[in-house]
Amino acid sequence: MSITQERKDALVKEHGRESGDTGSPEVQVAILTERITNLTEHFKTHAKDNHSRRGLLLMVNKRRSLLDYLKKKDEARYTGIIAKLGLRK
Repeated sequence: MSITQERKDALVKEHGRESGDTGSPEVQVAILTERITNLTEHFKTHAKDNHSRRGLLLMVNKRRSLLDYLKKKDEARYTGIIAKLGLRK
């Protein structure tokens, strides 16, 4: 359900604005998206895991808040991260 340190480092390297950038909204959204994807796969086999489902909902809300912030601050960065991660259809 959690992501490995190597995968997290790869996400930071791919989405960070500079080396070692872990706090930018793009990196945080990318990490949350990876965790959300992993939990979604988990629920395909464990449908009654309601405690993890609550955590999933919290992560989705956190990602939505970060994306709203990014859209308000810089529209170009928002559209870039949406396109990179494929969040909107």
